[in-house]
Amino acid sequence: MTTFVLIPGAGGNAGFWSRLVPELERRGHEAIPVDIQEDDPALGLPEYADIVVAAMDGRRDAVLVAQSLGGFTAPMVADRVPVRMIVLLNAMIPLPGETPNEWGDATGSGAARRAADEAAGRDPEFDLERHFFHDLSDEARAALFANAPRQPSDTVMADTCRFERWPDVPTKVLVADGDRLFPPDFQRRVARERLGMDVDLVPGGHLVAVSNPGAVVERLAGYAAEL
Repeated sequence: MTTFVLIPGAGGNAGFWSRLVPELERRGHEAIPVDIQEDDPALGLPEYADIVVAAMDGRRDAVLVAQSLGGFTAPMVADRVPVRMIVLLNAMIPLPGETPNEWGDATGSGAARRAADEAAGRDPEFDLERHFFHDLSDEARAALFANAPRQPSDTVMADTCRFERWPDVPTKVLVADGDRLFPPDFQRRVARERLGMDVDLVPGGHLVAVSNPGAVVERLAGYAAEL
């Protein structure tokens, strides 16, 4: 049995993982979805890490799974408490001292998204439906929107990721092959440049834990078997 601590992306809603948790539990694993009130301007990245550590409740052998903006929280957590592995799921991979606001320009994520849209014949202007929700079934949409959406505050977007180097624990980069926000080729480049590793692919879009939880769990179970 492996404990998976699930760190949400922008907004911080634990309900993002509502379709993934039962899949993990059916396989005999423990799943801890973390809720972070990311619209609270009093909270920055250190407070996000505090919330995740508190949710771990003393567990010292968990696997951190970080979605999107959650990639900024995962290394700070792993710097504070022992973990068995970090899994970055369509995640922003930070450099030490980088802010989420800086990450987009530093990595060229916007240009990569627009180039991928143009190559696919899509309108390159950002659109929530086109870039986030395009692969969600009615059931997946209902699960995602069961809770009121939140937006991360300006505080956290301007906060620095406080770690000196990537934690010395096994790390996996799991990428959805249909991610339109962070296209797969872009994520592959960033993973190679910043972590010196390749990515694993799973079918789905940016919200793949909602649209295709079974495929994500299959990968997570495989990673756990390697430990």
